[in-house]
This record gives sequence, C-alpha cells and structure tokens, in this order.
Amino acid sequence: MEEGKRQRQVAGALQEELNNIFRHLGLSMLDGGMISISSVKVTPDLLEARIYLSLFQVKNSKAVMKTIESRAWEIKRELADKMKHQLRRIPVLHFYLDDTLDYVFRMEEIFKQIDEKKQDGDKSEN
Repeated sequence: MEEGKRQRQVAGALQEELNNIFRHLGLSMLDGGMISISSVKVTPDLLEARIYLSLFQVKNSKAVMKTIESRAWEIKRELADKMKHQLRRIPVLHFYLDDTLDYVFRMEEIFKQIDEKKQDGDKSEN
C-alpha cells in the first residue's frame, strides 16, 4: 500500500526532530561510532513510527540498540515537547537497525574478491 501525503509529511518532520534530539541527548555518537536516522515510516493512523537507525563504525550494534531502547521514553518526551503543536498524539516509537550500509560494504568486498580472482586467473593464463 502506498504511503499517503500526510504520512510522508509526518515522517519527514519526525526524522528531522529525532535527528536534533539524538544530537541533543548525545545519542548520535555511541560506542566509538556514528548513529543516524536513515528513515522513518509512519502507520496510516499516525500512531506508530518505525525509526530505522544506520550505525557507522559501531563496535557492538546490539549494545547500542539496547541503549537507545532504554532511553526511548526520554526521546519520546523530547519529541512530544517539540511536536505537541503539530500532532494530536505522539506516535509510539519502534527502533530498528538499518543494515543497508553493512550489506553494501559486504557486496563491494565480494565483488573485489571476485575481481581479484579474475585478474589472478588472467595472469596465470599468460
């Protein structure tokens, strides 16, 4: 089902505010790495928000996700302060790990290995 205009607007506003809140609360840099909000998806009734977090050079992603989950009430409180005039109800926040970057890096590494094997094979034929 396609996302509605209001869903996209709310998701964009939530993403912008959540990025600011993460910086304000010191959650954008954890465990020696950087955390950013890659996307926000909102349900059609605007009561739930799925926040996808991208972790860059984080040593222990499970520990970071647990830290964010444990501070979810604080994040929601800050969000409510910022958006109370824009939304009737602040959505329930669900945090998910967005491993797209990890997948891209793994694929690039596999392609490099294939390319190296191909070059080694070409050299051995000569």
